Amino acid sequence: MMTNVKPYPAYKDSGVEWLGQVPAHWEVRRIKTLFRETDERNGDGRRPLLSLTRARGIVPQAEASNRVASVEDLSNYKVCKSGDLIMNRMQAWSGMFAVSSTDGVISPDYSVFQPKTAIDVNYFEALFKTPVLVGEFAKRSKGIGSGFNRLYTPDFGAVAIVSPPLPEQTAIVRFLDYMDRRMRRYIRTKQKLIKLLEEYKQALIHQAVTGKIDVRTGQPYPAYKPSGVEWLGEVPAHWEVRWLRTVVEIRVSNVDKHSREDEKPVRLCNYVDVYKHDKIRSDMNFMQATASCEEIARFRLQIGDVLITKDSEMWNDIAVPALVETSAPDLISGYHLALLRPKHMVQGGFLFRAIQSPGVSYQFHVEANGVTRFGLSHDAIKSALVPLPSLPEQAAIVEYLDAQTAKIDAAIAAARREIELLREYRERLIADVVTGKVDVREVADRLPEEPAEEEAVEWIEEETTTEEAEDEGLSEESDAEA
Repeated sequence: MMTNVKPYPAYKDSGVEWLGQVPAHWEVRRIKTLFRETDERNGDGRRPLLSLTRARGIVPQAEASNRVASVEDLSNYKVCKSGDLIMNRMQAWSGMFAVSSTDGVISPDYSVFQPKTAIDVNYFEALFKTPVLVGEFAKRSKGIGSGFNRLYTPDFGAVAIVSPPLPEQTAIVRFLDYMDRRMRRYIRTKQKLIKLLEEYKQALIHQAVTGKIDVRTGQPYPAYKPSGVEWLGEVPAHWEVRWLRTVVEIRVSNVDKHSREDEKPVRLCNYVDVYKHDKIRSDMNFMQATASCEEIARFRLQIGDVLITKDSEMWNDIAVPALVETSAPDLISGYHLALLRPKHMVQGGFLFRAIQSPGVSYQFHVEANGVTRFGLSHDAIKSALVPLPSLPEQAAIVEYLDAQTAKIDAAIAAARREIELLREYRERLIADVVTGKVDVREVADRLPEEPAEEEAVEWIEEETTTEEAEDEGLSEESDAEA
């Protein structure tokens, strides 16, 4: 399809340096000539509370956040109607615009715009998210630091933009919607593949570390016995089931990210390093901090150590493990982590895989205490149970799982890369189409009618980390909603 898309037959100088050449029949206009700001307040009205999200646009607030505003809070919220353009003033520099498809109320820190004339507002939403417009909005935003800059209406309205004829706006929106649906379907397929691969990886780890199969033969063990543990069931007859405190030394770090003059400089392996990486290596980019001599001696990482996340905002993010593959004298475990140092009867590699197993990790999940933030006590760590084969079997299991999971991880990485490339292509395509670099009118006229489909894919990774989620939340929710 895209082979039929060509540039417009004639272009003209827009007269605006950062817009450059535009199709000869397009207009260059100030935003204020196309949109007016409205400021109707909710008062005592009973309207649904809406939120502006980066991935899904305007959605009911309950779908976007766990935070719930009281009825009293809503009296000063702004009324928005279907077809209105909503701008997050604090995030306009990052393209936070959306057209509302429903009536409701939105944060008072957002701006609500209605068209002054007959235009396709969806075209302008796409235009305002392009890099060239986002860059201009960033220049005109005012405040202290990018995270607190606001784009005020006079500055927004003064920006020059391109405006094609209305039928062409509609054709562009139709084309982009059509292409977007296809890309979403492809991404949905890849995300399903990733989910299946991750489930298969978990099942493979669980079977190996709980003795459901003998990795040396690929068959079940010849004899089993009751483990005495409900979630574990039967284990190979010659295996043990041990309390974690009997096979590791547990050290809960209290070293924070601060630097003090009376302490020695160190590199701090912290929560994010463990959460994002299965293996910890000394050549990774760690946070700089300081620690006392006693802390360095106690929490310095050694090859074979296993680190687990001890605190998290989600109960099922507790006890995410990472294996220390290489270390250095200045590399130590940081706050929010527990260091598990294997004793002579367990290999670090096997312990790492055992904690990755859903059965073992579930013990930590159910012991996590908290409401808005969850934590794991020292006693809860000590009282976890782990299956324990002989050392030669542990080595065989580690070798088998390293080989098998490497293949799975490579397939997952390839799928994620394909999704990333498609997202990059989507952004370039939208920018080229809405700024007139390519003409899609003929293609749009030939597109078939398609039934609407449910929104099944968000334009964010499914595996968003806690830090990324917090950052996304700051971007998607106004400070007035927080």
